[in-house]
Amino acid sequence: MRQYGLIGKSLGHSFSQRYFEEKFIALGRFDCRYALYELPEIGQLREFVASIPDLCGFNVTIPYKQSVMPFLDEIDEVAEAVGAVNTVRVLREGGRQRLVGYNTDVEGFRRSLAGQTLPTRALVFGTGGAAAAVVHVLQQWGVEYRMVSRHPSEAVIGYEDVTGAMLKDWPWLVNCTPVGMWPNVEGCLPLPYEALTERNYLYDLVYNPEETLFLQQGGKRGARVQNGLRMLQLQADAALEIWNLSRR
Repeated sequence: MRQYGLIGKSLGHSFSQRYFEEKFIALGRFDCRYALYELPEIGQLREFVASIPDLCGFNVTIPYKQSVMPFLDEIDEVAEAVGAVNTVRVLREGGRQRLVGYNTDVEGFRRSLAGQTLPTRALVFGTGGAAAAVVHVLQQWGVEYRMVSRHPSEAVIGYEDVTGAMLKDWPWLVNCTPVGMWPNVEGCLPLPYEALTERNYLYDLVYNPEETLFLQQGGKRGARVQNGLRMLQLQADAALEIWNLSRR
C-alpha cells in the first residue's frame, strides 16, 4: 500500500481524509490510503516519516506550514517564495528518506477565484502559512493589501486599527486564521461588521463549519461570501498531481 496523510497539531476539523479517500477510489487507486497524523511537535517529523515505511507524501496544516521548512531536504520555488509548505513528497533514495516541499495553497486559492470580478484592495487576517499563500496570489494580481493580526508590527496592523471606514475602503476581507473553525464555532474576528455593505467580499479559508460567524456577518448585510471548501479541494487536487496520482 502507498500511504499518504495530513500532519498538524489538532486535526478534528479536517475533511482531508474523506476527500482524498474518495479521490483514490475515483482514480482507481485502490493501492493508496490516507490518514490523519497529529504531531505534538514539528521536531518529531523525521521520526514520524521513518516510522511509516510506505509513506509517499503528506499534507501540512496548522501550525506547521512554516516551521516544517527547516526539516525538508528540498523546497519548490513557489513554496520558497511564499515561505510556507503544505504538501510534501517523500522519496526513498539509497535507504534514506528525502523530503521535498511544495505549496499548493497558492494554486488552490487562485483557482477558487477563477472567473470572479475581484476587489482591488484587501485586508488579510492572519500572518501564518495560509496568509502567506494568499498574499503571494494578491501580489501577482496587483491587489493592494494590508495584513491584520493580534500581534501588530511595523508591517502589520492590529484589529483595533480596522475601522468601519477602512472596511469600505478595503472591501475584500480574507480570513486566514482558524477563528470560527470547528469545534470553536462561536469564534469571530473582532471587526465593525455594521459597516459592511453589498460592496464587500468576505472570503474565509475555514470550511468547517460551512458558514462561520464571520461569513454570517457579511451575508446578512448583503456582502458576497465564500468559504474555504473549494480552495481545500483544489489544493488537494494539486497535491495529487505532485504525488503523480492525478491520473489512472
